[in-house]
This record gives sequence, C-alpha cells and structure tokens, in this order.
Amino acid sequence: MTTGKINVSVENIFPLIKKFLYSDHEIFLRELVSNATDATLKLKHLTSIGEAKVEYGNPIIEVKIDKEGKKLHLIDQGLGMTAEEVEKYINQVAFSGAEEFLEKYKDSAKDSGIIGHFGLGFYSAFMVAEKVEIITKSYKDEPAAHWTCDGSPEFTLEPHDKTDRGTEIILHIAEDSLEFLEEFKIRELLTKYNKFMPVPIKFGTRKEALPIPEDAGEDYKTEYIEVDNIINNPNPAWTKQPVDLTDEDYKNFYRELYPMQFEEPLFNIHLNVDYPFNLTGILYFPKMSADLQLQKDKIQLYQNQVYVTDNVEGIVPEFLGMLKGVIDSPDIPLNVSRSYLQADGNVKKISNYITRKVADKLKSLFNENREDFEKKWNDIKIVLEYGMLSEPKFYEKAGDFVLYPTVADKYYTLSELKEAIAANQTDKNGKLVVLYASNKDAQHSYIEIAKDKGYEVLLLDSPIVSHLIQKLEGDNENLTFTRVDSDHIDKLIQKEDTQISKLSEEESTQLKTVLEEIVPKTNYSVQLEPMDSQAAPFIITQPEFIRRMKEMSQTGGGGMFGMGNFPEMYNLVVNTNSDLATTILNTSDKSAQESLVKQALDLAKISQGLLKGEELTAFVKRSFELIK
Repeated sequence: MTTGKINVSVENIFPLIKKFLYSDHEIFLRELVSNATDATLKLKHLTSIGEAKVEYGNPIIEVKIDKEGKKLHLIDQGLGMTAEEVEKYINQVAFSGAEEFLEKYKDSAKDSGIIGHFGLGFYSAFMVAEKVEIITKSYKDEPAAHWTCDGSPEFTLEPHDKTDRGTEIILHIAEDSLEFLEEFKIRELLTKYNKFMPVPIKFGTRKEALPIPEDAGEDYKTEYIEVDNIINNPNPAWTKQPVDLTDEDYKNFYRELYPMQFEEPLFNIHLNVDYPFNLTGILYFPKMSADLQLQKDKIQLYQNQVYVTDNVEGIVPEFLGMLKGVIDSPDIPLNVSRSYLQADGNVKKISNYITRKVADKLKSLFNENREDFEKKWNDIKIVLEYGMLSEPKFYEKAGDFVLYPTVADKYYTLSELKEAIAANQTDKNGKLVVLYASNKDAQHSYIEIAKDKGYEVLLLDSPIVSHLIQKLEGDNENLTFTRVDSDHIDKLIQKEDTQISKLSEEESTQLKTVLEEIVPKTNYSVQLEPMDSQAAPFIITQPEFIRRMKEMSQTGGGGMFGMGNFPEMYNLVVNTNSDLATTILNTSDKSAQESLVKQALDLAKISQGLLKGEELTAFVKRSFELIK
C-alpha cells in the first residue's frame, strides 16, 4: 500500500470545491456518469481498432444506493485504470484541473456565469461525499487498484482483488448531502442529465410481464421476470439520420422530451452538420401563443448526449428561443461566461447555421404543401415575424414563405399581394396602399366599407405587427400599410376624383362650430368631408402614425417618440353629404341639436368599440326613450 499527498498548492481545495460549486452540487452525478461513459466509449474505440485485445460486449453503467451504509456506487465496465494511471489521472491531472478551474472561476462560479462544469469531473464528488473510493481494473493485464481519499490532500493507493474490467466509485455521502441517498432524487438527476447518454444506465430493477403462452387456460396468472431498469435512451432520434426516421419517430421523441406536453408539434427541423463545426439536433415548432414570454427555455443543449442547460441564449437565435427540442454540439465552449460565449466566433456560426436551416425548412414546407402551411400559419407567425425583425439573414429569406392573410382567409406572400392589389389599391401618388385590420370583429364596419370598394383587407393581429409593417415600408418603395379605421375610405386610398359637398363653405363652417361645441376636444378632432351620401354620417378614425407609434412604444421600440403615455386621439369625420349633417345644421333647438350630435357620436363610438361603462348605459337608456 502506498500513501501520499496530492501535490496541490491550495491546501483547502475541498472546502473550495464545496463552497464555490455548492449552488450546483447536484452536477457531481452528471460528471461521474459522463466519466464512466467516456471510459466505456474509449474502450469501444480501442477494441474496434484492435488496440485492446478484449471483448467489448454490451457494457452498462450501474448506479446503486446503499442507504444503510450511506454510500452511493457508480460502476462501469469501461477501460479501467492501472495503479500507475490512478496516480497520474486522479492525483495529478484531475486534481490540478480542479485547482486551475477554481482559481479561474472562484469569483464568478456563484453567479452562474459558468455553463456546466465539464472538466472539473471526478473531484465534484467531494461536493457531496466526505470520503471517496475508487476500485478499478484495467483492460490491460495488470492488478486492480484501490484508491481512497477523505477530502484532505492525503490518499491511499493499494492493490485490490477485483477481477472484472472497469471502475467502481464509492461515495461516502456527507451528512449535509443525505438527499443523494434517496431513490427519487437519484432517479430525478439521472433523468435530467443522463436521459440520452450513449451507454445504457442501470438504476435498480423492474418487473416485466412474460408473454402469455398460447395454450394458457382461463385461470393463467401472468408471470413476471425481474430485469435491469435502464433509465436512459442511448440512441435518441437526433443521433440518427433523417432518412431513418418517420414522422411518428419524431413525434415519439417529442413526447419523450416533453412527457407533460399534450399538444402535438406542428413540424420539426432536423439539424445535422459536421463542417465547419459539429452540431446535431431536432427543433420542433409547437403551437404558439401570442405571449412572447411564455415559451422560453424549452430547447435543451447537450454536449455528446450529456445534458448541459436549457438556457441556449447566444447559441440559438433569439427568435427561435420559443421553439422546443434538442441541440447537441461538442464545439460549444461550456466552461465560460455568457459574454465570452456571445463573442465566440464558432457560436455565431452555429447561430447563423440554425437560422439558415430553419428558413430553408420553412421554404420547403411552403413549397411542398402550401395548403397545410397556410393552416398552420396562425400558430407559427409570431416566431417568423419576430425573426424578420431580429435576424437580417432570416429576413432576407422570409419573402419566400411569410404569409399575409386577408380577413377572408386568403393567404398571399408579399410579392403576390403587391400583384393582386396593384390595379385597385394604388393611390393618385403611385403608392400601393395595403389595408389591414387588427381585429375582425372590432373593425367589422370599416372592413365592410373597404370590401364594398373592392379592396383587399389583410388581418394582421400579432402584438409586433406595428414594428413589422414599419420595416416592410422602409424596405419596399411606394408601399404603405394603413389600418382600415385610420381614415374614411376615400382618404385611405386617395384617387383623382373628389366628391362635391352639398353644403356651402359657410354652412360647413357653421356645422363645424356647432359640432366642436358639443364634441369633447380632448379626444376628438372634428373633420368635415364630402363623401358618398350613403356612407355613414359620423365615422371615428385613429390616425395611423400616432396609433402605430403608441403600439410600438408599448411592445418595445418606437419609444423615442415618447408616445407610450400619449392620450388616445381620434378624428371624428363627419360626412357633409349625409342627411344627418343637414338635419343637425337646420335644427334650431339647441337641446335637440345636442341630442342628435351625442347620439350620432355614440353610434360612431360603438363601431370602434369605444363606448363603455357609464356612457354606454346612458346611450342605451336614451335610445329606448327614442323608440317609445
């Protein structure tokens, strides 16, 4: 037996390990299982190239709890180590690695500036154990070794009688970490971090029913057999080739990732690249809600099938953070702070690749089955619109598949839309005017007026639509978006022909004076317009620019105009060719005149959904009195 001191300059490295990584102390299990996996896969490689003259077989990794003995065992059937290798890898390399790691990160480790603690490896065991033993037998024909350390720099190393190849690590769990002797806790951690590790992981056993024999009688009792309880799937869908997977395979994998998710994904995107970096994965488009915040942190990041984090900021473009799925890349640096990650050239390439791949997939889905794509549009549009605003590379490709639906459920791409409305919706200045509504019901009367003119009206109802149309206008010359309730129909798309007013200039001035005395100035600006005599006498509109800037302020951006708290301002457009305008003008009884104006204003408010509370109650009461 040999005893010795581990050669480290930091005498109290164990308290340091515990202190600085305490917030994340559960990762010890991930690290130890990862090490066992590495040892197993290295053996597989050595046997495949003929360097290790042993049978690889069907190795597994076993995790066992000994609650009474307060011990946790991890057993693998991998490479194993000789005594010399234990001395080298455990006492020198692993320890100096742990020390260097702590020196570098002891200031930032607590505030989770570190993503995963890969490289710390074996010594994370001392975060939960007061003593650690290693019993290991190399695949080489050498005796087994037994290493013991109690959390001080002293260790013992002696021969052992273990005869089967591989390594067993025994953790003597410390009093403050007894939760790691609970079966549910270990199962939870194995499921979280090691669910897709490439080597089967055994955790206890389970009963499995034997098939019922063909000649079984009615009184046959099902027989059970005890089998290893393998808690992981060593060959998850993302490690396979897309050609080997069916739609059902992708759906099953989605259920495996999100067992509590009951809605099926809309479609998936399989990522597979090996140059200039390695990356595989599957992204799923779930059904989206209009709330941009609800969906975050649903993509899981893995490194060689080991779970790292579900915070993929910087790696996945922000607009795709609302998707679900898995990304696996050995090329993403994990032991570094987020600011470094965001500046890393490789990571930027990965982000760009994912953007391009998603855009290409959307284009092919659109081209292969447009009808199906249109049906899914409302469930995915929020992601795509956000992508157009936040990722220039995505915006460049978006014209091929981003849709603009009409209130009549017809779908256009932007180029199709321009073509369809060019003849009818080009104004006298040569501008192409795209009319849109944000709410079919609330703006129903305005939509109907536009449809009567033969105009197409889009339905653009996502919370970021104001930002999007602002961008589209900037990038498309002579294109303007106007909401159907932002002006009366003849002003929305101004043509050469103008209506002649029935009222003289003097009568119009007189009518305006009457109206301004009755209509509240704080919210309404009165405008007299000669329109078709059949058009509504009073119309409330909200100027496009002011409304759009307010909306942009409320959803971020556009705030430089300081319009978030700007009071709601409307135009009251009065049709001077309507019979009501003439009646108001010719009513000499002030009280009757006021009553007419108020009733007409309330009717106009109703069509904009502006009549509420006390005003609505008074309007209903007044209306009933009129029909007595």
